[in-house]
Amino acid sequence: MDAIRHAALGLIVLLFPLMAAGHEASAQDERSHRTLAIGMTQFPSTFHPSIDSMMAKSYVLAMTLRPFTVFDPQWKLICMLCTQLPTLENGGAVRETTPEGKEGIAVTYTIHNRAIWGDGTPVTTKDVTFTWKVGRHPLSGLASAELYKRILSVDVADAKTFTLHFDRLAFDYNAINDFNLLPAHLDRAAFAEPASYRHRTLYDTDTTNPGLYFGPYRITAVEPGSHVVMEPNKSWWGRKPFFTRIVVYVIGNTAALEANLLAGAIDMIPGELGLTLDQAISFADRHGDTFHTIFQPGLVYEHIDLNLDNPILADRRVRRALLYAIDRKAISDQLFGGKQPVATGPVSPLDTVYDGHVPAYPYDPGKAAALLDEAGWKRVNGGVRRNAEGKRLHLTLMTTAGNHTREMIEQVLQSQWRKLGIEARIHNQPARVFFGRTVTMRKFPSLAMFAWISAPDSVPRSTLHSSQIPTQENNFAGQNYMGFSDPDMDALIDKIEVELDAEKRKGMWRRIQQIYAEELPALPLYYRSQPFILPPWLEGLVPTGHQYPSTLWVENWRATP
Repeated sequence: MDAIRHAALGLIVLLFPLMAAGHEASAQDERSHRTLAIGMTQFPSTFHPSIDSMMAKSYVLAMTLRPFTVFDPQWKLICMLCTQLPTLENGGAVRETTPEGKEGIAVTYTIHNRAIWGDGTPVTTKDVTFTWKVGRHPLSGLASAELYKRILSVDVADAKTFTLHFDRLAFDYNAINDFNLLPAHLDRAAFAEPASYRHRTLYDTDTTNPGLYFGPYRITAVEPGSHVVMEPNKSWWGRKPFFTRIVVYVIGNTAALEANLLAGAIDMIPGELGLTLDQAISFADRHGDTFHTIFQPGLVYEHIDLNLDNPILADRRVRRALLYAIDRKAISDQLFGGKQPVATGPVSPLDTVYDGHVPAYPYDPGKAAALLDEAGWKRVNGGVRRNAEGKRLHLTLMTTAGNHTREMIEQVLQSQWRKLGIEARIHNQPARVFFGRTVTMRKFPSLAMFAWISAPDSVPRSTLHSSQIPTQENNFAGQNYMGFSDPDMDALIDKIEVELDAEKRKGMWRRIQQIYAEELPALPLYYRSQPFILPPWLEGLVPTGHQYPSTLWVENWRATP
């Protein structure tokens, strides 16, 4: 352990001068010029708002774009790009019958009249219809296309007002958070060949084009794998942002991230993608007089996705054995001081729909061994288990390289599974590769450890419905990376979305969590807190605790004198 730690410290010494050389001035000098330097651990795999699901991208783009609707830091649904949240009560939403004779709903939105793309082109309903066309196309490659598929048609009243006709009346009928507006005047040509759109979009081929953005900032420079530079968007209609330059630096190694903060190369580390909790607790103890640390609990679920196409993991007994073999309480207590509790499933205890009475898997190596024996994986002379054909019980465990906590947990898992005769090989990748290809295209052979972060009361269609399994045929759309297919789960998800009675939905939520715990398409690890490490002079940043990052309100950030 000492040798590894010393090697890591040596790496920090090498990393810092390289970063510092890229600064035009010291951090203190830059602040006087209203420049904010942010350090985070991952670089976006793409800058397209709807291709790939990655917090690194969401964090950056939240400074440059605005969703129609979103949950605010108080977990309340609000309008951002629209002028008023439409409801059944205010007449903005109206029940109707679909062409198939089912109950649907028409929801009308008005785009903010001063919303303008960074090149001076007004944001209009032309962008709405183009975005809907992209979202509905089966080959566009969007991570979550379900919302677009539910919109049967779009009626345009004028340049700013439009009505969406939905194929069902869902309880969250007015939440179009995933309707990420695209610039029709720029990206339409790239969509001429939908199957190759994900590789042709201007968000990746011409990322600094000002016409791609309409938020407080626009991206003005990108150094892949290194940093993203943002400057104020002159066409922004809201509160004038304080900082004249924001640079997001990517430092994949969390120990190096901390070192760069202490050296002044960066000003802050966001809770969305920064230090792990154990590092942040230690940092707060040592540097609480010079930095402000916020520990924000939230809807973040650390887990291990299982590739259910793997014959070993297709057996539910093996999946259960893997979880019984992990001492998750010891991990929580020893690494996090109990501040990141053991997870029972994808729904956080902070969510109103959480149910704590689902099957639990306490540490029980004896039960794990019995399940493996029952599944035909026998242990001979204390070695690696083999089946009747002599195949070894071998799995590959993958996660994001450089994440201090995840790499420690991998070592613990490898050791605990080894005691039961399970061979686990660790193979980590940079986040951009891991999320941009390996997970998204289901190329992980067995186990992929990462976190999901959700919105309040968010139905898990994209991750648990069988229609959302990414394949080459659907251009890897969907987020059911496990390949989980369960008719009861599909039926529950279909029903819960159209149930308007909150109490009845709670019963359905209970069953969803029970199925998840019984089938274990993923191994729950713990519910995460987000540690924000901020300089004392930064004010206005409010953590959200859900999937919509603090940068959505970046125009409120200020530096005190």
